[in-house]
Amino acid sequence: MASLVTGATGFIGRHLVARLLEREGEVYLVVRAASLGRARELFDDERVHILEGDLELPLLGVERSWAAAARGKIERGFHLAALYDLHAPPEEVARAGVDGTRNMLELAAALQLGCLNHVSSVAVAGRHRGTFTEADFDLSQTLPTPYHEAKFEAERIIRSQTAVPWRIYRPSIVVGHSQTGEMDKIDGPYYFFKAIARTRHLIPEWVPLVGPEIGHTNIVPVDFVADAIDHIAHQPGLDGRTFHLCSARSQRSGEVINAFARAAHAPTLALRIDHRILAGLPAGSLSAAMGVRAVRQAASALLADLGIPKELLGNLTFDCRFDTSEADAALAGTAIAVPALEDYAPRLWDYWERHLDPQLDRAGALASAVAGRHVLITGASSGIGQAAARALAAAGAIPILVARNVERLEQTRDEIEAAGGKAHVFAADLSERESVETLVARVLASYPVDVLVNNAGRSIRRSAMLAEDRFHDYERTMALNYFGAARLTMLMLGHMRERGGGHIVNVSTIGVQVNPPRFSAYVASKAALDAFTRVVSSEVIGDGITFTTIHMPLVRTPMIEPTRLYQDFPAISAEEAAEMICEAIRSKPKEIGTRLGTVGEVAYALAPKLVDQLLHATYRLFPDSPPAGGEQPAEQPASAQQIALANLLRGVHW
Repeated sequence: MASLVTGATGFIGRHLVARLLEREGEVYLVVRAASLGRARELFDDERVHILEGDLELPLLGVERSWAAAARGKIERGFHLAALYDLHAPPEEVARAGVDGTRNMLELAAALQLGCLNHVSSVAVAGRHRGTFTEADFDLSQTLPTPYHEAKFEAERIIRSQTAVPWRIYRPSIVVGHSQTGEMDKIDGPYYFFKAIARTRHLIPEWVPLVGPEIGHTNIVPVDFVADAIDHIAHQPGLDGRTFHLCSARSQRSGEVINAFARAAHAPTLALRIDHRILAGLPAGSLSAAMGVRAVRQAASALLADLGIPKELLGNLTFDCRFDTSEADAALAGTAIAVPALEDYAPRLWDYWERHLDPQLDRAGALASAVAGRHVLITGASSGIGQAAARALAAAGAIPILVARNVERLEQTRDEIEAAGGKAHVFAADLSERESVETLVARVLASYPVDVLVNNAGRSIRRSAMLAEDRFHDYERTMALNYFGAARLTMLMLGHMRERGGGHIVNVSTIGVQVNPPRFSAYVASKAALDAFTRVVSSEVIGDGITFTTIHMPLVRTPMIEPTRLYQDFPAISAEEAAEMICEAIRSKPKEIGTRLGTVGEVAYALAPKLVDQLLHATYRLFPDSPPAGGEQPAEQPASAQQIALANLLRGVHW
């Protein structure tokens, strides 16, 4: 006998169709016009018959003549089609979920199906507290979203009719295949993977974290759901029953996060703060805080930065426990069971990292972010700035190149134009206030500025005790690295506000985080820019102006060539540094850095005296350069001990 399926191109649907085909029966798929190509691609099998239809039309839009000819020839139907979109208008969700179910019932009756297998959801339980059994339905529970309401009403329609025998399935949160990890899109807990990946990048795996415990959830893999529906649908004597396709034991949200964190080799939540602690706050204090516009904006900004839809948070946890007695009895004697999340979380993470991670299409995402936009880059005549200009121009941006050496700027522009891009050149000395003001006036008279990259800088490697008679070096460093960047930023703020927003990238240094000896002038100038940015960013975020600070590790550029030691030290290339600038523009994080930099900040906060002693040891290990006035007459090649430490603390300039 044959089966009829709606929603066959969906994630559960295509796995279910594969199971049905293993039984060697014919399968009829009702597919909307927009998904016909996808259906033909997925199901290249002569036993699959694809019918064009529409959930919102009577008989699902299939021809009445076909329904009459197929009457009594299709044994069972599977109704999976619905709309799961947290941003969809309520009426659209209702048309797909409620009207679609009503039209499916009409078709089922016309075909005289032996049984209609309706795939509902545990969402029908809403905010019910306690145990929700498979026989439970209307317990006056709160239904918090249009999706919950549509699932509830669709199930009510199925239950209240008598024309067609039925079986109802209520899956919980469905994730990828437990054996292959396959998943079709970012959904549910996958929205937190970006945050886990970011944490892994910044913090070593062994560092314990503190985080919230927001409640219980219930996660099952798609292969379990498809296997269970297929098996139960073909067992006799189960009509009129409902089956919870859930884990019999709900998982705490913190357990889920830790399972995926371990799979990602990221730090885990060693201390989880139960959300019920909030109940101890004075009545209404939390809701009052969330009612403050600034607090709402901060919460929304955090979620947006992590790529987590705010609507998702209320749909990942449950207030009740789902009894699975009926499903357990129907699956007894089979190998169909919910595996432990810990066992298959590594496969889910691996598949996400290989196929779904938004970072995989960084080039395409960068092009979407910068195409046709003007990006002013200081220090663009060589090194990091030049490499960033080339990369951004290749992605479709229009770099505005700024430096003192106009000849080198023009060479860079010519290279960009020869490669098919566009660029503009403006010479300026950013350590001179008048030059900065003239630069801004000239640039804004001709071009808008969407992004500013404060990259120009100078570095001095000299012990403070050897700089007693060279305080002008501190003044020169501060004039360019801090005052020049701060002045340029301030002159751009009004322009960006008038345009409705903008982004500013400051190239800082890992030295601000780890405080290496001999760089007091350089680190102080960058630390000043960091502090300036932290203050100003809070003032202008409401105008749509955002900042990213890059704590750049050691980069092999002309700026480090005078120090002989660095020839033997590990350093990233200018092109790798340019990728960090591109990522700052693409995703607009608050900060980009390295794990070592983060560890340095934490270590200094916890044990500053110990860090001083450790850094003093490195101070004695790495001598001053001859130009700095040190006692050593000529700089020697790096020793094995120096090279070993430089590799252990990769990226720090000593």
